[in-house]
Amino acid sequence: MNTPSSKSLINQDQNISLWRKFFLSMATAALLIFFWTIGSFKQDPFITETLSIQGEALSGSKLFKINCVGCHGISAQGFVGPDLHEATQDMSDKKIVNQVIRGLTPPMPSFEIEPESMADLLAYMHSLN
Repeated sequence: MNTPSSKSLINQDQNISLWRKFFLSMATAALLIFFWTIGSFKQDPFITETLSIQGEALSGSKLFKINCVGCHGISAQGFVGPDLHEATQDMSDKKIVNQVIRGLTPPMPSFEIEPESMADLLAYMHSLN
């Protein structure tokens, strides 16, 4: 009878263990990528509603003068906050809305704003170009 040596059994177990680690790592990476992708496709209802509204630049200008001139300047030329004349070229509308409602970059505060008003503000920002 031909039985494998204990050394070959150990080597065989180590090879199986390496393959298990490899496949486990690949499965984990695939799951992480899957969940990350699903999360990025999830739409914020506020942003979806805001982007579905045709805003008015004149109303947005009034909102800007009330809430934004202290940091971005009277003509959006920048002061404490950045110049906004090319913001709509540099950022998507979704990112701009996200920035305004969440204040993602300090010292930018977050704002509670209605979708219609946010659409107006966005229309005003597009008029700056």
